[in-house]
Amino acid sequence: MTVRAVAAVDLGATSGRVMIGRVGDGRLELELVSRFPHGPVEREDGVHWDFGALYEHVVAGLAEAVRREPAIESIGIDSWAVDYGLLKDGRLIAEPFHYRDGRSARGVEEVHALIPFAELYRRNGLQFLPFNTLYQFRVDGRLADADTALLIPDLIAYLLTGVAAAERTNASTTGLLGVADAEWDIELAERVGVPVGILPPLVDAGAVIGRLCPELAARIGRDLPVIAVGSHDTASAVVAAPLSTPDAAYISCGTWGLVGVELTEPVLTDAARAENFTHELGVDGRFRFLHNVTGLWLLSETVRAWEAEDGAPVDL
Repeated sequence: MTVRAVAAVDLGATSGRVMIGRVGDGRLELELVSRFPHGPVEREDGVHWDFGALYEHVVAGLAEAVRREPAIESIGIDSWAVDYGLLKDGRLIAEPFHYRDGRSARGVEEVHALIPFAELYRRNGLQFLPFNTLYQFRVDGRLADADTALLIPDLIAYLLTGVAAAERTNASTTGLLGVADAEWDIELAERVGVPVGILPPLVDAGAVIGRLCPELAARIGRDLPVIAVGSHDTASAVVAAPLSTPDAAYISCGTWGLVGVELTEPVLTDAARAENFTHELGVDGRFRFLHNVTGLWLLSETVRAWEAEDGAPVDL
């Protein structure tokens, strides 16, 4: 059987990596190409991501992947959820805010004054987290200057290809995707003051987003397509470890811990809402019915503080 090679960009909330995956003969082999730290940076207006550095790490990692494996056929990108970049005429307006920036607390109050959380849950099936994209949008004055909003993996795909699209698994974390039909809830967006024109076309995992722009193909070393994967990192994690029975549960542990099951129908009960269970879309259209718990964030922050104090990296 022919072995096929692909490049994967996997971005977590504290580090990122580029890997080569080789698939064939009933096996999947993974080769780590590069790993790089990243995290929140303080700016005058709040906490952001150093997106410029993150993007350059991605491009450099892809170039190294192609150097090591010239037979790479495509690129896939996943990341953490909820955060986004705003574009105007194809250019990034400013660094994306970090989801732990405190500005979204005001967004929670304003959104819930317009739409009670019980109604939100019936419409989007999403657990309450104060940094959900919906709340961030509500207090982001830059929306008026933007023509497109893209979640982080979609933003990187856009910079690589010039094609704007929103992959559904990650779009389901925004609070603006209908739980009943997996389409943008235009009425909801309008009620909370989100310009509907900034919402890009939705695509499913497996769709070809586009091919590398010529200048990026030259930097990376090959003209490659960028494929929509489960761009929410948990969606890719769960589909990569399929559950053996309908009664099986999963725990995905990273910066956050995600504990849940896969369902074919949403559970929009008062009890599910009260216990703060969410419905995130899976790669195959099923719902990842889960609850967020504290993961490795405290450990990551402790290591970051130690490194800042000692001026030396900590190897766990």
